[in-house]
Amino acid sequence: MATVELTTANFDQVTESDGIVLVDFWADWCGPCKRFAPVYERSSEKHSDITFGKVDTEAQQDIAAKFDIRSIPTIMAVRDGVIVFAQPGALPESALENLIEQVRALDMDDVRKKLAEHKH
Repeated sequence: MATVELTTANFDQVTESDGIVLVDFWADWCGPCKRFAPVYERSSEKHSDITFGKVDTEAQQDIAAKFDIRSIPTIMAVRDGVIVFAQPGALPESALENLIEQVRALDMDDVRKKLAEHKH
């Protein structure tokens, strides 16, 4: 599956659905972003059950501001509508694959329980 361009029009719909969504916050002027793009694309072809989204932080400044993106590239992982990972920096392919394995292995009932406890 190729990457999906995320905009203010479709961001919430895509990231709030069930399953895993990875989001790459990037910009055209960003060298590390351009080097990370082929790694992200290859991973998207390997994992057809995951949605791989890209947010152009120049064109989608509202989304970047909403998530307080200060450094790019930033990778965010969302599972079943819950942000479970967000970290700046281009990941090597092995680290991206490891992140995917960890997100797949999460017990989402446990994650939701911990979130609920944290809010009290």
